[in-house]
Amino acid sequence: MYPMLVLLGLTALLGASQGYPDCYGSVSRINTPGASCKTARAERLSYCEVRASEKIAERDLEAMNQYKTLIKKVGEKLCIEPALIAGIISRESHAGKVLKNGWGDNGNGFGLMQVDRNSHTPRGQWNSEAHLTQGTTILIEMINRIQKKFPTWTKDQQLKGGISAYNAGDKNVRSYDRMDIGTTNDDYSNDVVARAQYYKKHGF
Repeated sequence: MYPMLVLLGLTALLGASQGYPDCYGSVSRINTPGASCKTARAERLSYCEVRASEKIAERDLEAMNQYKTLIKKVGEKLCIEPALIAGIISRESHAGKVLKNGWGDNGNGFGLMQVDRNSHTPRGQWNSEAHLTQGTTILIEMINRIQKKFPTWTKDQQLKGGISAYNAGDKNVRSYDRMDIGTTNDDYSNDVVARAQYYKKHGF
């Protein structure tokens, strides 16, 4: 029995260190077509879909790695995949590369996760743990709303719906297949999931 307890403890430790919290589902189990051609063109890519999402995420990887420890800390604290937080950060701010003094979206979006100051009072510095905690808490609130709105969906489907709602609100999510219609470039959750899957393969 003692060796089994050691094994279980080791498994739990490895899971925590690898960023495997799974309270809200997993991006690994979500099928996605990836970025729309509109998003890809904006990034000066001649191709679309998952390949485009992965290329954009790759371009952001060096900058993202600066925040890896912080992202994993917040993910594990709030029991959500760090890779998903990274996927949102890539989509929202290219890991901070496109921000001016921490602001984007014409001065309306704050920080790495682009918290909308018209809907929320931004907390902390733009690249701080407090900011990532606020942005991730907003994401979790959206996932919870989708869980209540679509109780028969699987946990992973509800997760994807919450990602879409992070961009366009839970009222925009009316069906699983068309949840991204009305989000920026009509591909928000599909693109974020594909980027998150990339970051999960790269240690997030």
